[in-house]
Amino acid sequence: MKVTICVGSTCHLMGSKRVIDRFKELVEEHNVADKVELAGKFCMGRCGEGVCITIDDVTHSIQPEEVEAFFTKEIIEKL
Repeated sequence: MKVTICVGSTCHLMGSKRVIDRFKELVEEHNVADKVELAGKFCMGRCGEGVCITIDDVTHSIQPEEVEAFFTKEIIEKL
């Protein structure tokens, strides 16, 4: 599963660094590094909606405080 997190200017200001850091921690905590590939990408075109994330080419927008619930629903439950 490929997870791409926007690191463009707007997403950076909205907390993409916190999202990336927490995603890295969650991948380790759940021992799924062999199943989840994390990547970064500049502007994904949905500025202002939240930090943009694609999972296998499906785009989502989240806030940093939503990372754990999002990770569980969109990644762990789908592995």
